Amino acid sequence: MKQELNYDVIILGAGPAGFSAAMYAARGNVKTAILDINMFGGQPSNYLEIENYPGFPIIGGFELMEKFEEHADKFGVEKYPMVEIQRVTLDSEIKEIETADTIFKTKTVIIATGAKAKKLGIKGENEYKGRGVSYCAICDGAFYKDKIVAVVGGGNSAVEEACYLTKFAKKVYIVHRRDELRADKIVQERAFSNEKIEFVFNALPVEIQGNNTVEKFIVQDVKTNEIKELTVNGVFPYIGFTPNTENFNAQIKQTKQGFIETDENMQTSIEGVYAAGDVRNTPLRQVITSAADGAIAACSAVKYIETHTPVKVS
Repeated sequence: MKQELNYDVIILGAGPAGFSAAMYAARGNVKTAILDINMFGGQPSNYLEIENYPGFPIIGGFELMEKFEEHADKFGVEKYPMVEIQRVTLDSEIKEIETADTIFKTKTVIIATGAKAKKLGIKGENEYKGRGVSYCAICDGAFYKDKIVAVVGGGNSAVEEACYLTKFAKKVYIVHRRDELRADKIVQERAFSNEKIEFVFNALPVEIQGNNTVEKFIVQDVKTNEIKELTVNGVFPYIGFTPNTENFNAQIKQTKQGFIETDENMQTSIEGVYAAGDVRNTPLRQVITSAADGAIAACSAVKYIETHTPVKVS
């Protein structure tokens, strides 16, 4: 028999949006819990350095998220890391989140589950995952000491991770489908001045080849259709993200890409359910905007609890 636990606010996801929401909800004097299917910290925990979070000219991603968690602890937020979520019911007065051993009941839910790296969708990608294909340079960069790798993408994440990989690899290709990068100018300048980085513009990934581990990355020129083989030991895709919404699909209004639609108060299409951070439809996905979303979502949830006709959670 599963135990039942009751809360006023349950936050799903323990990244910047989730921890920010937890702080604001707990400060609103409502019983608050935060759950995550992984360890706490979210995507920023994998970032070597963060340079654009106010108050910290430069700080490690893991260190910053530790500070977020410590701040939430100060207000007595109850934490449940590494839980296996089996069922989420949102479209009822009392929401339910069922895990392997617990049924959480709550008046409001804040979805802050973030997003995961988008796959290239090419032959060899799944086959060589963990054997040369990686979605985390900080996690796996050290395995490529004195080797050659390719990073796919032209945004901040791709270019920053390419620069990071030069600490280990002897050469890093940046493969981008356009003829110019989308990354911030300051990030681009670092990459262009790095002698270990070679740019492959106007190129689409076609296939990853190898023998037990990655050996070749096949790309195609978008203008001439010319096929080019890059001899590499690793491929790191950084082409964007897809939202972690598997548990909510068909219950809540989402974009075609799966991101959750909200209003300015982070209210979703379901009363008492809010979304914050990278999981929602937003023009900017940064630590600072996720934290702001979390604060708004929590304040909206607290107001909802205060003004809504009380319902016994049982």
